[in-house]
Amino acid sequence: MNSRQGNISKDKILIGQMFDSIARRYDFLNHLLSFGIDRKWREKAVRKISEAFANPEILDVATGTGDLAIEAVKQGAAKVTGIDISEKMLEAGRQKIKARNLENRIELLECDSENICFEDNTFDAAMAAFGVRNFRDPVKGLSEMRRVVRHGGLVVVLEFSKPGGFIFKHFYNFYFNNLLPFAGAMVSRQKNAYKYLNESVMEFADKEKFIQLMMESGLSEIKQSRMTGGIATIYTGVKK
Repeated sequence: MNSRQGNISKDKILIGQMFDSIARRYDFLNHLLSFGIDRKWREKAVRKISEAFANPEILDVATGTGDLAIEAVKQGAAKVTGIDISEKMLEAGRQKIKARNLENRIELLECDSENICFEDNTFDAAMAAFGVRNFRDPVKGLSEMRRVVRHGGLVVVLEFSKPGGFIFKHFYNFYFNNLLPFAGAMVSRQKNAYKYLNESVMEFADKEKFIQLMMESGLSEIKQSRMTGGIATIYTGVKK
């Protein structure tokens, strides 16, 4: 680690506080509102790394409660370091890691994803699941992920995307605009948090637009794998 983190901006502090407010119910709602499919999405995202490296050292950006980090260890990662700006999300993640006796392989730290507190060329891969859309400057965040991986290293991003097809697209839009915020607010009692999550998904630059952001961050060999009718997409890029 180094001193790159510095001060977290005021708007990021507010986002961190918002995630603090839903940390206790976050995992339950994630699985409920995605009908459990999010577990398979994470598994497939991590597999991009486990197929490229044996026993990799991985940075999990915007780790939340550590689900992606835990999946990476299941698939053979030697060490995973997760970073996030929500201390309550991190604490929930640490409890899960302790319950699984994985403290020697997963470490969770408070750190700004757009000013990552590690030196250049530290990790074999950097990954993020459903966190990049919360970046104030996605290109800066992706550039930071690229910076901290070694040459030939991999950056993997799992994010929601917008499906094609007239009927499926309209059902998806209705679900995200109406049912998801309502159900999230009912269970978590945090209406504004799930309103923000809905808006961040709808405004996110997906597919070819996101590939362009990855190119602007300096990544090469960029690929996308769309899943479940295009509801979610895995993006990969290589540091050359």
